[in-house]
Amino acid sequence: MGTMGMIDFDKSGGLVPAVAQDADTGEVLMLAWMNREAFEETVRTGRAVYFSRSRNRLWRKGEESGHVQEVKGIYVDCDADTVLLKVTQIGGAACHEGYKSCFFRRLDGADLVVIGERVFDPKQVYKK
Repeated sequence: MGTMGMIDFDKSGGLVPAVAQDADTGEVLMLAWMNREAFEETVRTGRAVYFSRSRNRLWRKGEESGHVQEVKGIYVDCDADTVLLKVTQIGGAACHEGYKSCFFRRLDGADLVVIGERVFDPKQVYKK
């Protein structure tokens, strides 16, 4: 069957959701998307690679910030249409807004409350 035959990339038009989870703590760090090429490169290199829908190209996590994700395990769900990456987050932050996790806000009544601490200042890291 091979690795690629295990994942149903066709079900959602060539992309599958990919959840990145801290391998040590279990904290969910982010959700991104993978196409076949991103998945293959992730398997081959041991570093997380996603497909950026906004840029319409591969996104090698950390290519600008240096905050790469070292993949410790790859899991596929029961429907073969979602990938879970257990990773070690280098640099302490997975979120482009400078937080450890992209899920740094919690709904409290009708308000979103920031519950995470910023690890880095995005204006200093992303100097475009």
